[in-house]
Amino acid sequence: MEEPTEGASLVSGPDGKKRRVSYFYEPTIGDYYYGQGHPMKPHRIRMAHNLIVHYGLHRRMEVNRPFPAGPSDIRRFHTDEYVEFLASVSPESSGDPSFSRHLKRFNVGEDCPVFDGLFGFCQASAGGSIGAAVKLNRGDADIAVNWAGGLHHAKKSEASGFCYVNDIVLGILELLKVHRRVLYVDIDVHHGDGVEEAFYTTDRVMTVSFHKFGDFFPGTGHIRDVGAGQGKYYALNVPLNDGLDDESFRGLFRPIIQKVMEVYQPDAVVLQCGADSLSGDRLGCFNLSVKGHADCLHFLRSFNVPLMVLGGGGYTIRNVARCWCYETAVAVGVEPDNKLPYNEYYEYFGPDYTLHVEPCNMENLNAHKDMEKIRNTLLEQLSGLIHAPSVPFQTTPATTQVPEEVSSQCQIYIII
Repeated sequence: MEEPTEGASLVSGPDGKKRRVSYFYEPTIGDYYYGQGHPMKPHRIRMAHNLIVHYGLHRRMEVNRPFPAGPSDIRRFHTDEYVEFLASVSPESSGDPSFSRHLKRFNVGEDCPVFDGLFGFCQASAGGSIGAAVKLNRGDADIAVNWAGGLHHAKKSEASGFCYVNDIVLGILELLKVHRRVLYVDIDVHHGDGVEEAFYTTDRVMTVSFHKFGDFFPGTGHIRDVGAGQGKYYALNVPLNDGLDDESFRGLFRPIIQKVMEVYQPDAVVLQCGADSLSGDRLGCFNLSVKGHADCLHFLRSFNVPLMVLGGGGYTIRNVARCWCYETAVAVGVEPDNKLPYNEYYEYFGPDYTLHVEPCNMENLNAHKDMEKIRNTLLEQLSGLIHAPSVPFQTTPATTQVPEEVSSQCQIYIII
């Protein structure tokens, strides 16, 4: 493990100190199972954690077990009826004819199946993101990581796209108790529709989504979708095409985010690191390397603003584990060896047994002139925002009380 040789901002803040990273991991997360043949596999989070531990990254972070978010925590965004349904449904009860209308009403069934422990899974994911926000609110961490979070499709009263509870919205609502403005950035191959919809009419949250657009789930995220009411021009959508490579992505991401940071001046940032934008993803269509994906985190980290880092999509699970392990290393400020340490899932990473995923020989359908047009359109939109919105003084809501479950010796949380 080496300290990075370039980009001093990766290691230190303006005061010369390393970033304090708070990491959330639920040891049972890998036990949840969406069902045979379903592409969403929570086991990938356990695989990522396993690599993180074998690289010794956990020794550079505060490791936390997330508190299980209760129904009252989840109801801060989701409706009472929907939360009650999630808390009560089970594979056995879902077969009851009286439940069928609820399944349809809440969009639960096929893409979003009922599985054993469904609500427990939601509680762990949401609890990690709320807990991460609390750490940032208290000033106990500079960066907070929850790879079980990032479930950006869930809506106020329905499941969508493998997502049931929108932990991101819950985390942002917690951040807004302390921070005037929050920036949300989404680099999943799918549009971050659930988060955009939740904050579409407010200027206190700016959403920026880089995603495949066209005949592709969820079908939203047109460049002309810019927000409404007080939130007009505070939603940015970057519609992309198949084969997006590192150079093309960097050429859009950096100038757009640079301008966003200058104009919006967020007090906190949330980055959704969906790994289905990597090359070779089972459901994705982009061609990013792990380093190209992680460059987004590297760049946002350099602004020295409180930063929450979340998971998301990702369906070639060996590459998801690689990506989130490497991005954890970026968060703490080290450059891990490309050769993987031996670990419990070593056979998954053959035949090369390396950390990095290289792009494949895939045509990039994002023409330079089209990328230039997108960049200029969005920079022009941002230029119309003369200054960051101000928030009138008000009594700060009480920060959510979460149990202190920091592992000093790491036994229970380093279970792999």
